[in-house]
Amino acid sequence: MAAKTSAKKSVTKKSSSKKAAASAAEAKRAAARAKAAAAKAKAAAVTKGHANGFMNFIREQGVVGLAVGLAIGTAAGDTVRKLVQGFVDPVVALLIGTQQGLAASTYTVVVFGRQATFAWGAFVSSLITLVAVALVVYAFVHMLKLDRIDRKED
Repeated sequence: MAAKTSAKKSVTKKSSSKKAAASAAEAKRAAARAKAAAAKAKAAAVTKGHANGFMNFIREQGVVGLAVGLAIGTAAGDTVRKLVQGFVDPVVALLIGTQQGLAASTYTVVVFGRQATFAWGAFVSSLITLVAVALVVYAFVHMLKLDRIDRKED
C-alpha cells in the first residue's frame, strides 16, 4: 500500500507541475497582453495629449480671440481709412491745398555745391493722416466704451 501512495504522490506532483507550468505560461501571456495594451494606451495618450495640449493652447492663449480681433481690426481699419479719405482729407485740402500737393512739397538745400532735397510735405501729410486716424479710433473706442471691456471689477 505504501508503493501505491508514493506513486499517487508522484503523479500528483507531476500534474501539479504541469498545472504550474501552464499557469506560468498563461501568466506570461497575460503579462504580454497587458504590456501591449499599456503600449497602445500610451500611444493613444500621446496622440490625445498633443491634441488636448493644442486645444488648451488655443483656449489659454486666446488664439480664437486674436483671430476675431484681427478680422475686426482689418474691417475697422478699412472703415477708418474711408472715413479719413471722405471727411478729413477734404478739410485738409480746404486748409492747405490738395493732399497730393502737400505730399509733393520739398525743400532743397545747397551747401558747397552739393544739393539735398527734403520731402517735408510727405512727412506732414503722413503726420496729419496719422493724427486723424488716431483721433477717429480714439473716438470710436471711447464712445463705444470698448476701453472698459478688459478691466476687472474691483
